[in-house]
Amino acid sequence: MGLNVDNCSRCGRLYAKNNIHDVCPACVKEIDKMYEVAAKYLRDNRGCTIQQLSDETEIPFRQIVKFIREGRISILNMPNMFYPCESCGAPIKEGHICQDCRKKITRDMQHAKEDEQRRDSMKHKQSESVSYNIKDRLQKDRF
Repeated sequence: MGLNVDNCSRCGRLYAKNNIHDVCPACVKEIDKMYEVAAKYLRDNRGCTIQQLSDETEIPFRQIVKFIREGRISILNMPNMFYPCESCGAPIKEGHICQDCRKKITRDMQHAKEDEQRRDSMKHKQSESVSYNIKDRLQKDRF
């Protein structure tokens, strides 16, 4: 039985692992403080952008995006708040990827499925052709 400890993904310290966070308790407190600062700033400055929020509060841009993706910060009623699509970097307000990337992924998956079906069809035709040729040869050899 192994010890249930890990290194904090943020600061590297050793901590007792739990199923809630992948960081040590000290980093959890620090992140919670950042969230409180961000939430207070947003209450007073609803028209700001993520970059302005980051610059004014000194909270890393990536941490703010993480708050949004976790649902801790809602940007639906904030007209200037967007974060980058994980695929192309285009500004989005919800999800992980933009509509264009979603369409591209769907199209690529459809093409891959069609390619697989064509390959399967070709294999099936080849196997029918091979068995038919063998069958024909056997019948020719009999006569």
